[in-house]
Amino acid sequence: MTFYVENETDKEFSFSVQEISEKVADEVLKMENCPYGTCINLLLTDNEGIRTYNREYRDIDRETDVLSFPNVEYECAGDFSAAEKARAQCFDLDSGELILGDIIISVEKVEEQAKEYGHSSLREFAFLVAHSMLHLCGYDHMSEDEAAVMEEKQEMVLNGLGIVRN
Repeated sequence: MTFYVENETDKEFSFSVQEISEKVADEVLKMENCPYGTCINLLLTDNEGIRTYNREYRDIDRETDVLSFPNVEYECAGDFSAAEKARAQCFDLDSGELILGDIIISVEKVEEQAKEYGHSSLREFAFLVAHSMLHLCGYDHMSEDEAAVMEEKQEMVLNGLGIVRN
């Protein structure tokens, strides 16, 4: 797996963003039985930055905690055969890795939500990566049933890594 991290803020966490991101992503990909090596991009920004991205790409003019931009158009969540059908658009020609997509996280929202929910910044950050990784694997939460599936999978990943609420 290639996991690129760019931080356009001055914020430093007490944990390794690279290490936690890779662990969470790897756990999601194992759970989803992804048959490929993957490439994922993560951008850390602030509330103003994520609001700009949200407005530009989703026509929603407000802050959010995380944005996910899948590169694969799934017919069914977790079914990676869709990537094979669009091989030229979905795979890095040099490395052969499946380009899953991009994640953007607001570091300010990580801190705000960790306080709001009464757990660590590590737990909140890992949750947002897990949530976004599931989006990159084709999952959504537009209906109650979809949301329940995502919530169960997120908890499985975080519990499996021992990243639990305080």
